[in-house]
Amino acid sequence: MKEKKIPMRTCAVTGESLPKKELLRVVKTKEDEVFVDETGKKNGRGAYIKKDLDVLEKAKKSKALDRKLGIKITGEIYEEIKNIIEK
Repeated sequence: MKEKKIPMRTCAVTGESLPKKELLRVVKTKEDEVFVDETGKKNGRGAYIKKDLDVLEKAKKSKALDRKLGIKITGEIYEEIKNIIEK
């Protein structure tokens, strides 16, 4: 029987290649809206971040998501990511 392929993605902060399910996707649309995409399927430019509070803090300090998406990420987005990681 054929093994199912596990989709791998790279974390924008750590550079680690991880299974897609271990990451959160942050999306920027053409209208410059930024939101967290838990399904991983919404349209727009996406950047992945590992579901880890230490990595989230590192992302805030280094502004890695800002650079990847080319837009300033608000504190609300970081707060939403933190809430998703904690649950």
